[in-house]
Amino acid sequence: MRKIEKTKLIRQNDLVISALATIVISFVVLYYSKSWTNFIISLVLVFILSELFFIIRVKLNESGEIKKMEAAFPDFIQLMASNLRAGMTIDRALLVSSRKEFAPLDNEITRLGKDIVTGKDISIALTEMSKRINSDRIRKTITLINSGIRSGGNLAMLLEQTASSTRERGFVEKRAASNVLMYVIFIFFAVALGAPALFGLSSVLVEILTNLLSTLPQIETDVSLPFTLTSINISLTFITYFTIVFIIVTNFLASFILGLVSSGEERNGLKYFVPLTIVSLTIYFIVRLTLSSYFSGFFG
Repeated sequence: MRKIEKTKLIRQNDLVISALATIVISFVVLYYSKSWTNFIISLVLVFILSELFFIIRVKLNESGEIKKMEAAFPDFIQLMASNLRAGMTIDRALLVSSRKEFAPLDNEITRLGKDIVTGKDISIALTEMSKRINSDRIRKTITLINSGIRSGGNLAMLLEQTASSTRERGFVEKRAASNVLMYVIFIFFAVALGAPALFGLSSVLVEILTNLLSTLPQIETDVSLPFTLTSINISLTFITYFTIVFIIVTNFLASFILGLVSSGEERNGLKYFVPLTIVSLTIYFIVRLTLSSYFSGFFG
């Protein structure tokens, strides 16, 4: 219950910060652009981005806690196995195995021990703990432990073997993540550097062609030409906003791909979204301003 109330309070604070940031940035845009259309667009865009940022931050915090629990779980079941070999009962071995070094898993261990002490079946209590943690790895491990408990085997030996297998799996995953590091770097540079640079170049090209074609005189001739030069009817404001939205969407999808390639879970790639977006938009505006200032002397 305390966790739910804390989450609601954090969510309320995020909404207030998001609303204030949206209002301030939108009025800054209105002050410099003198356009209510840009004000409304920035109002919607900044609010969506800020809300997306806070949602991603919450998801990343939850994912980080789950990762810490998964890392501490083999040590916990190893310690519990040692306590069982020392002659302790299951509930006592659980409570003694709750250490501050296992945080935030220690709270779940303490709650698990209290559930068992109050008469709840150990298999049911373990299953409920796996649902609260919401980790596939821990859920599979607990399913294996429950199968061993129901079969009546040596629980201490089962826990030791499970801890050893879990550690080996973690080492294999780290080795696999290091093998795909080059793919992660390639995707990151393609999305953060290559795409924004090309978008900046294309937007400047459209701007140059628009200014160039607007100065050409209208020539009427009866000769049919294979191509004709006409004015471009697409506004530069539309191209700029379209490019920004497209870059943000591309970064969002690329972050999921990075998470899938690096760790096997798409949600783990959300941590790349904010750095990707910042780098991409920075590169885009730098390329656009640099090329605009360079070609302004030729077509200005």
